Amino acid sequence: MSAEPLDLAPFRIAPEAHVDLDDTPTSGGDGLDKHETKKRTAKLLERLTELHLQLVAQGIRRVLVVIQARDAGGKDGTIRTVFGPLAPQGLRVASFKVPTEPELAHDFLWRVHPHVPGDGELVVFNRSHYEDVLVVRVHSLVPEDRWRRRYDHIRHFEQLLVDEGTTIVKLFLHVSADEQRERLQDRIDDPAERWKFNSGDLAERRLWAHYDNAYEDMLERTSTDDAPWFVVPADRKWFRDLVVASILVRTLEGLDLDWPAGEDGIEGTVVE
Repeated sequence: MSAEPLDLAPFRIAPEAHVDLDDTPTSGGDGLDKHETKKRTAKLLERLTELHLQLVAQGIRRVLVVIQARDAGGKDGTIRTVFGPLAPQGLRVASFKVPTEPELAHDFLWRVHPHVPGDGELVVFNRSHYEDVLVVRVHSLVPEDRWRRRYDHIRHFEQLLVDEGTTIVKLFLHVSADEQRERLQDRIDDPAERWKFNSGDLAERRLWAHYDNAYEDMLERTSTDDAPWFVVPADRKWFRDLVVASILVRTLEGLDLDWPAGEDGIEGTVVE
């Protein structure tokens, strides 16, 4: 089984491309063997771990990975599988839940900016500033003219980060309604998983078509050359993990990472 990353072209959203999620696959890997694919992913994660250590060691690059998905879309599982092996000293995960009162008293990006990566860091956003054009839009939490302006604000914010040295990768984990139903039912039926279930998830599920529209606009209006969106087919977790690992490996390979030379004169030193 090849350990080469997948071709990313089928998953990347071109700037201003039209997106129809009903016509976008939620499943992938037809013709691939599940066991062999997991072995391939494991090899890619070994490569990703090395690249990430070089990122940490050099201490001059910054990487931000944004993950968005519907409820039960696989955000936590993706983070656990793909990012779990990475060096903890150069990895942070920031989760954005319902805004607190102090956060609501500021602009919508106020709570996000402090969590972006510094030099030598890879930061994962588990949900993100995009909630403010998703949940906020679907539930009409602010007037339409306000949330529509946020697409421009987001693009400008991300361009600021890129201009200051941050590499941005955005992942939308795309699951089908049938797969979400099965995962939510599993959470209800399994006592060890029940803590993950919130009855509000059922109300959100009834708004599926509204979220479709919100996600499509998000992908169309905020995927740029410098901060692209990738739509990851997420019904099959083992294929999802292969796609995400491929995206991360190809991204970090493009950063000209290497091991720093180290302290002058250290070569040949004998520790007694």
